[in-house]
Amino acid sequence: MLYAILAYHVEADVMSWTPEEDATVMTGLLKVHDRINQAGRLGPTARLGTTKKARTLRGPGAGLVLDGPFAETKEQLLGFYVLDCATEEAVIAAARDLRRANPTAVYEIRPVALYLPGVPFPRTEAATNDASDPKQRR
Repeated sequence: MLYAILAYHVEADVMSWTPEEDATVMTGLLKVHDRINQAGRLGPTARLGTTKKARTLRGPGAGLVLDGPFAETKEQLLGFYVLDCATEEAVIAAARDLRRANPTAVYEIRPVALYLPGVPFPRTEAATNDASDPKQRR
C-alpha cells in the first residue's frame, strides 16, 4: 500500500535555522531516508519551496488563483514522502523515525491512490503481482 507522509512545520522557525542547524536536521533525515530506501519502501520525496511562492486555485469554473497556501494551521506543509508499506504500522514506524530526526515537525500520514490510468506505480502490490502481464510493464 502506498502512503504519503506530509511534513508540517512552522516555516518561520525553519527559515530561521542557521545553515549548520539546517544541515544537522537534514543529515538526520537523510539517514532515515537511507534506511527506508534500503528497505525498498521509499518513493518520491520533496522539500517544498517557501509558502510565499505558493498559489491556491479555488472556486467554480476555471477557478481563481490566489497567493499563498491559506493553511488554517500554525504549521505549513514543507515537504512530503511517498512510501510503499505493507501495513499502517510500518508507515507509522517510518514517520516516528523521521520525527526522531526532526522532532519539532508534525507528520501527517495518508494512504495514496495513484491516479495514472492503466499505469501501476512500480512498487505497488498490483505491479508486483502483474509483472508477467505485458500491459503492466510500461
